[in-house]
Amino acid sequence: QVQLVESGGGLVQAGGSLRLSCAASGRTFSSYFMGWFRQAPGKEREFVAAIGWRGSIVYYVDSVKGRFTISRDNAKNTATLQMNSLKAADTAVYYCAAGTVVFGNQLHGVDYWGEGTLVTVSS
Repeated sequence: QVQLVESGGGLVQAGGSLRLSCAASGRTFSSYFMGWFRQAPGKEREFVAAIGWRGSIVYYVDSVKGRFTISRDNAKNTATLQMNSLKAADTAVYYCAAGTVVFGNQLHGVDYWGEGTLVTVSS
């Protein structure tokens, strides 16, 4: 069992930065791919980024490549999403996720979800 709690969301101006953190409980944290998804108002939830068990494999949706960086610290059971050069289109609720299935360069088959944290980017 893994519980995920996100933090770090908020309001930021376009071009600014935010750092989202995901704190995980459970002994098997290092066994999972960790990822971030987001859901904008009126839209479906979409994949943003994922990172492998050792942190050496990362995946990003094209729209955030070069601006977002995902990382993890297995010793601290945390995953982080550094978001730079934010755009109004990045406004969404961001969810931390833990899963074991990756194909098509995206995380699928999510086993655990966090509650989400709101990111609002003003233009």
